[in-house]
Amino acid sequence: MRGHRALMAGAMLALAACGKAEAPAAPEAAAPDTSVLAAGPAAAIRDVAAADLPPGVRDAVLARVPGMKIAEAERKERGGQVFYDVEGTRPDGSDVELDLIEEAGAYRVVEMQRDIAWADAPAPVRSAAGAAADAFTPARVIESTQEDGMIVYELFAPGQPDEPAAEVNWKDGKAALRTTRNAY
Repeated sequence: MRGHRALMAGAMLALAACGKAEAPAAPEAAAPDTSVLAAGPAAAIRDVAAADLPPGVRDAVLARVPGMKIAEAERKERGGQVFYDVEGTRPDGSDVELDLIEEAGAYRVVEMQRDIAWADAPAPVRSAAGAAADAFTPARVIESTQEDGMIVYELFAPGQPDEPAAEVNWKDGKAALRTTRNAY
């Protein structure tokens, strides 16, 4: 039985070789770089269990979002500066992420984030992003409320999930495409 299968397979290959030759398929092109912002400096990132967070991080998180259930966290170090990204849920069940920065051993919440649909971003934010030379339709949008009341819309290009390709500031009814990234 095995010999018969091998003979049939060989005959099929021989017949296939007699067919019309086709040029090899061109390799797929890499997704175009749609970054409006220059790539940020690399960070050393490690996961941190909620139970292993420094007490100051936990205290700052719970002071900002009382009753938050911490699901996961990351510790980031870039340029000698330490940051924490802490994700979880509010008491009402909605998702939230807080970004904290370490300053002289104390931790401060610098932004509070949530994912939103692109259609839910304010129209002026969508217009500012669409006016960019390398405009794209975001695959993911993070609405990031800063300490000073500024909201930054972080726009992730399709196929580029690691960091935003563009960001738009929104404050006092005005939208502006950012040209630099936050350190955190």
